[in-house]
Amino acid sequence: MKLDSIVIISLHSPKEKIWGILMEINPSGVTIRGIDLNSFDHFVSQINQLDAERVGLPTVFFPMTRIERISLDEPSGLIPSMAEIFERKIGRTLTDYLAQFA
Repeated sequence: MKLDSIVIISLHSPKEKIWGILMEINPSGVTIRGIDLNSFDHFVSQINQLDAERVGLPTVFFPMTRIERISLDEPSGLIPSMAEIFERKIGRTLTDYLAQFA
């Protein structure tokens, strides 16, 4: 995994899946700028509201003891990646969208 890749992190205790941009990975854990995968649709709909404030993503650290798996957010056959769905619905890549918060 390269830094700045869009990934899905599977966690345990409690079980969660986090989608976002990989900021750092080291023996102690993983830092990601992202959200719970279950919140993806809500996140996108908030961005699309005309009168909404700018909505960013939090930067979160997860210790390696919670990490079950890290996978690249990639399409699978005809199933698009979450990043492709985001770009189609928002009209910008996730990286371009988050650049406004830098």
